[in-house]
Amino acid sequence: MNYSIAFRTIVVKEVQRFMRIWPQTLLPPAMTTALYFLIFGKLIGDRIGVIDGASYMEYIVPGVILMAVISHSYANVVSSFYSTKFQRHIEELLVAPIPNIVILAGYVSGGIIRGLMVGVVVSVISLAFTDIQVAHPGIAVAVFILTATLFALAGFINAVFADSFDDIAIIPSFVLTPLSYLGGVFYSVAMLPEIWQKISLGNPILYMINAFRYGLIGVTDVNIRIAFAITTGFIVVLAFFSLYLLNKGVGIKT
Repeated sequence: MNYSIAFRTIVVKEVQRFMRIWPQTLLPPAMTTALYFLIFGKLIGDRIGVIDGASYMEYIVPGVILMAVISHSYANVVSSFYSTKFQRHIEELLVAPIPNIVILAGYVSGGIIRGLMVGVVVSVISLAFTDIQVAHPGIAVAVFILTATLFALAGFINAVFADSFDDIAIIPSFVLTPLSYLGGVFYSVAMLPEIWQKISLGNPILYMINAFRYGLIGVTDVNIRIAFAITTGFIVVLAFFSLYLLNKGVGIKT
């Protein structure tokens, strides 16, 4: 049986959902990013100067872009799939002759597309503040897509376990935001005391941000191969776990 129609239907539904409310999904990150670049990049950056041969504005741009990709790829899937559960539309998917992997791929693809669209918007805004010559385009694009995939999967898992709308706000507020800000978006790990450098290496987002920074401006605090290994490893684990939850009907079947 050809499942491409089911996959395309889910993806189109997801894209139409966040595009229909673009003032809530695409405009806020644009405004937030402009403030980041203005306050941190211009006002504070001029006093900080150069980090690893790059101006402070150039240094923070990759992290700000990827931070937007992380939050919005995650938010799209967690809000959409939980709403499907809450409104009892999930039964229509469960009774349809569609493999769980197609359902998962459809929702995750929707999250990836929103994450990438927000990333592109943020990237365009960054051009108004600085001119970045992409050092390694292949690495930048790969990290871009892999990071969106990883956090779309994470959003799906959160939606499966969530029992209320409050539950879908806990992880972004108390996990993703702190890890993102502590992932080297606005500073180099080398600037930290030795003990905090070691602690920071336990933050997986640090590796993604630095790998993306290397792709854009050729600067990194971590080994790029390790960064790719960690990111792809998390994707594989979360993908299998998501399929396991779907197959078991955790949080879905009553």
